[in-house]
Amino acid sequence: MLNEERVILMTRMASYENGEGRGNMSIGNYFRSDYIGKEVLKAVICATISFGLCFALYLFYDFEGFMLNIYKMDLLQFVKNILILYAVVVVIYGVISYIIFSIRYKRAKKSLKKYYNNLRKLSGLYD
Repeated sequence: MLNEERVILMTRMASYENGEGRGNMSIGNYFRSDYIGKEVLKAVICATISFGLCFALYLFYDFEGFMLNIYKMDLLQFVKNILILYAVVVVIYGVISYIIFSIRYKRAKKSLKKYYNNLRKLSGLYD
């Protein structure tokens, strides 16, 4: 005879595994520092690429004016300003990424803890 409580619990767990749990289980395979470090590194690489593309668009927008003024401007100061702007953008993006992925990791671990408690409960229902 079917135990209704077991069926409900198994259905809830299967739904979790196919939906939200798939991502949480992949997050749960990492240690906290490894997961956050990997994600922040990916974010910094993406921020670098984005900054490079935005800078190229900025130069190409008024390329003629830039080329006319290139001999009048202090190139060392220009490069210094661009590098400072790059560092600020990457640091801010990295900090925001760290906060977001820390929260994501915490939520995933909490959700997985509930899932594993349900597994123990289901195992107890079979005994």
